[in-house]
Amino acid sequence: MEQSQQQLLQWLYATAQGNKQAFEQLYQATSGKLFSVSLHLLRRNDWAEDVLQDAYVRIWHNAADYHAEKGSVMSWMISITRYRALDLLKSRRVKAEHLDISEPVHDQSSDEVQPGEVIGLVREKVKLDDCMQGLSDEHRQSIQLAYFNGLSHQEITQHTGSALGTVKSWIRRGLTQLKRCLEA
Repeated sequence: MEQSQQQLLQWLYATAQGNKQAFEQLYQATSGKLFSVSLHLLRRNDWAEDVLQDAYVRIWHNAADYHAEKGSVMSWMISITRYRALDLLKSRRVKAEHLDISEPVHDQSSDEVQPGEVIGLVREKVKLDDCMQGLSDEHRQSIQLAYFNGLSHQEITQHTGSALGTVKSWIRRGLTQLKRCLEA
């Protein structure tokens, strides 16, 4: 059962005050969703579990930094989880030879992937990673914030300190370059 924004907010504010019981309730209510986000990005249970643990450590330590006017509690927590997952991918320099394609991914929210499709997905992921690395820093960051972290254009402007028109241009130009690279 998905918790209301108000209930999550109460638990988060109590967590900011060091209330371990509130943090446990917050964890129980949100860990399934955050694990799903992590697993979707990483495609490995062990990595997704590591990211989930790290995300909750950050949530515990940064609960007081949450501001309701910048988005929902769940969006804030998902953003933390996605950043942790992207950091893990970056630090491990995931390539096709590093992925364990024999271990199935168990994500209840997604359709089953057939074993023969896994290699194609890995190749597509490696191609996408290579194309993303070919983008300028501004284009890459804007696309990651918009599509991997689910931020709106306005939220990206707040995150980067750039003008709204600039952010929109970075995303549009970045997607154009990304499309050309992927089609090559």
